[in-house]
Amino acid sequence: MTAFWGVLLGIGVLLVCSPLIWPATGIPRATGPSPAVDLVRTRLAQAGLPRVTVPTFVAVSIVVALAVTTLVFALVPVAALAVAAGVFALVLPGVLVVQRARARRRAARVVWPDVVDHLVSAVRSGQALPDSVVTLAHTGPPATREPFRAFEAEYRSSGNFALCLTRLKDRLGDPVADRILETLRMSREVGGSELTLVLRNLAAYLRQEAAIRSEVEARQSWVMNAARLGVAAPWLVLLLLATRPEAAAAYNTAAGGLLVLGGLVVSVLAYRLMVRLGRIPEEKRWFR
Repeated sequence: MTAFWGVLLGIGVLLVCSPLIWPATGIPRATGPSPAVDLVRTRLAQAGLPRVTVPTFVAVSIVVALAVTTLVFALVPVAALAVAAGVFALVLPGVLVVQRARARRRAARVVWPDVVDHLVSAVRSGQALPDSVVTLAHTGPPATREPFRAFEAEYRSSGNFALCLTRLKDRLGDPVADRILETLRMSREVGGSELTLVLRNLAAYLRQEAAIRSEVEARQSWVMNAARLGVAAPWLVLLLLATRPEAAAAYNTAAGGLLVLGGLVVSVLAYRLMVRLGRIPEEKRWFR
């Protein structure tokens, strides 16, 4: 009986250690990009930079940060201020990409109802659903024609409507476009005669939503401008003070460095709080 329990214990220990002793080989693992990488890739697509890869964007940000740090330290010999400028320059490309993406989404928010109207006209004229989407590459709003041209080229070469529709969603990177394209996908797969009615209702809803968002954003723009001014003003004063030798010597001490870095942390937190209070929540992409 003792031998039995000993053999059983040995088998158990062997099974526990088997992944380390005989690691699995030749089995592909389903790995995907991390949420941060996926977010950066989505922002680049929304900003109209789909060909820029995430490593390239990170490398450019680092180079810009090093260049700004060196330049500020050469002009104002304060190490803490140069580090703060480098941190600002490091996040500046990301801020610019996010602002460009939001600006493009605001501009596209106005044209999506027109896109839906073109789709309704094409469907009512008797064209097939893929051909109706293809017509947007030639008759749709100019701001959206380029992604639909790529859809046309892919669909002509492959004929796979579902796959081309998914790639079109990735190129557009817009939640409104996701709703429109998923409506077309459902109509293609399930069928039905109410597609034109659904698209008309969607166009009316999009126009109302765009009007309300534009009015609210116009009223809350002063909050955003106040946040930017409130963050930039102290740092401009600090930059002017640091040009004096006695002020530069004071800020080069340990206490001065802690003061500058503490001000940087407070500025970032205050700016993020102001932005959070003054910005309308963005619509998320649920159909991805």
